[in-house]
Amino acid sequence: MAKRASKPNPSRVSGRWMTTLEGCRAFHPNPLPPKLDWTPALAAALADASMLVGRLAGEGRRLPNPHILIRPFIRREAVLSSRIEGTQATLGELLAAEAGATVERSPDDLREVGNYVTALEHGIERLQSLPMSLRLVRELHEHLMTGVRGGHATPGEFRRTQNWIGRPGETLAQAKYVPPPPEVLGEHLSAWEKFLHERMLPSLVHVALAHYQFEAIHPFLDGNGRVGRLLITLQLCERNILPAPLLYLSAFFEATRADYYAGLRAVSEQGDWESWVQYFLNGVARQSEDALSRAERINRLLTNWRDQLSGQAGTKVSRRMLDLIGVNPFLTPRGAEEKLVIAYNTAMRAIGQLEKLKVLNQVSEARRDRVFCAKAILDILEEPARLTPA
Repeated sequence: MAKRASKPNPSRVSGRWMTTLEGCRAFHPNPLPPKLDWTPALAAALADASMLVGRLAGEGRRLPNPHILIRPFIRREAVLSSRIEGTQATLGELLAAEAGATVERSPDDLREVGNYVTALEHGIERLQSLPMSLRLVRELHEHLMTGVRGGHATPGEFRRTQNWIGRPGETLAQAKYVPPPPEVLGEHLSAWEKFLHERMLPSLVHVALAHYQFEAIHPFLDGNGRVGRLLITLQLCERNILPAPLLYLSAFFEATRADYYAGLRAVSEQGDWESWVQYFLNGVARQSEDALSRAERINRLLTNWRDQLSGQAGTKVSRRMLDLIGVNPFLTPRGAEEKLVIAYNTAMRAIGQLEKLKVLNQVSEARRDRVFCAKAILDILEEPARLTPA
């Protein structure tokens, strides 16, 4: 994390602190963009992030079937983003539940993570016909918050009352941060939406600034963090930085949580944009390396398994089954029967072939409704994020 200025620079303030009717100090962020001081360190961070995200984009374009990798990556992001908010569901539990297995995790936790998946997939689809906009933001929030904790907080609607950030149980007077009051929320959101369409800055820097501003405005009663992280991925796709949603920053934010919140706070309190942007670009670089490594290793596994099957007779269904495993390493015979439109016994024969190659192992003890897993793929997806340069 870059060293921050020790005290505010009056000429570079990021907004105004104003007293609300309730007597607290609320922050009103200035419209974007700020004037950045392009230090050598900041320029180097941009060059590093741009190079690595470019390599990831190239790998994404070379993948024979990118959708096989996109879906598990989306689910990994959903788990990690939800974990920041306190949800305990693991990636393995989410994937197993989606495959039809019974898991012990609370249905509420799985629903929250599932909503994140739904919101992100909805956003990717909507970008085909709708630009980044407040309308899209509201749609994301509605998908995210319906039927889960915080669902009382008007899913899909911007707040009409004052909110604040603090420890559980703290009052407005004890808050660590108070965003703009509801009566001025519209003007701040309009300015932010206008900035979304500008093309004057390097795209990665633009996304970093937009993320800070969204969190500073905090337009919803609940779910702001998750929506803000969703928007990062959608902006990367909308600006053609990536051909598909392969890069996510929740793992980096979770692993460097103290730096993440300190960086946001330093912008509001000290106008230290450079440290925030440098931190964000470092996250893009590290997560690009991380995603590239995972994508290459998963694709290599699938290719090797296909090569092993190619010299054997009667493996057509087994090869098709590898596509299912690439999307979700958990597999049930009934699920394979339904997805591949084959007989149950045919599915079991193919699973048996993959067991002999040690692609699949049975992970449930039940004789009926058995669950199998390609643990080699699950291990790649579940390993901790890499936070240092390769």
